[in-house]
Amino acid sequence: MDRNSLQEVISLLQRRYGRNIHTQLAHKNITELFVAVLLSPQCSDPQVNKTTKKLFGKYKTISDYANARMDELKRDLGGINYYKTKAKHLKMAAEKIIREYNGKIPDTLESLMSLQGVGRKVGNVILNEGFGINEGIAIDTHCIRVSGRLHIPGGKRRDPRKIEQWLMKNANREDWGKISNLFIALGRDACKPRKECRRCVLRNVCPSSDAPDKALGQRQ
Repeated sequence: MDRNSLQEVISLLQRRYGRNIHTQLAHKNITELFVAVLLSPQCSDPQVNKTTKKLFGKYKTISDYANARMDELKRDLGGINYYKTKAKHLKMAAEKIIREYNGKIPDTLESLMSLQGVGRKVGNVILNEGFGINEGIAIDTHCIRVSGRLHIPGGKRRDPRKIEQWLMKNANREDWGKISNLFIALGRDACKPRKECRRCVLRNVCPSSDAPDKALGQRQ
């Protein structure tokens, strides 16, 4: 995989899944986005959306989460995997946002990652979706799987940091936020754990596909 090959992949994925693709986590404002993304690790988007549909009707502001009783917040997150830990992280993050950021979600990766429960992937999603800032690329399990099959460096070893570094070096910065969502869309659609190459938009260019003639594979 080289820079030109990556641009071809991005172009094909945009034609299939759209040029302005966004997260499927339901939200109406930056606070709701922050909460939804914080709850998303090890959960499907529908699972998160089902829980936040009720949650967002009860908790409107960061202060609401900071002031929530822990036992009550845990009950409200009961439909989420690891809900006890995530309830603690959410409350602690909200308290720090009130205490150190004047109640506003911070807009730098460093500041976001200082919050409980926020790693690089979560921080990148919040920055891109909430602020339109491309400081990095969110790498989730779908992105890792797709990267491995496209022979992106770090993909085979399931190394999210190496994958992100290579993508940041070889993709146009304005595409950084789109790449994650495009790879996720492909991972959910055709590039599943049990791949479905015959219905994949990258079938003729992916070096791991079952197509007899693969442009990318021939160039590598």
